[in-house]
Amino acid sequence: MVVLDWSQCDAVESVPGKRGGAVVFRGTRTLVSLVFENLQDMGIDELIGEFGVKRAQVEAVLQFVARSAEAT
Repeated sequence: MVVLDWSQCDAVESVPGKRGGAVVFRGTRTLVSLVFENLQDMGIDELIGEFGVKRAQVEAVLQFVARSAEAT
């Protein structure tokens, strides 16, 4: 299992008191985990429309996860 250091991904943030300190897309209250929970059933365009995040944010998160997985 890959452990992700989300502090290395500029597209996200974790702020105490905002969604319980969970990792969210920067400038939003949208949980990053929602992308992974819904990616199988939704395309990126649908995710963007449904959760109000930017394409660049979703792509940055997916690229970060891919790079992290390759590094292990």
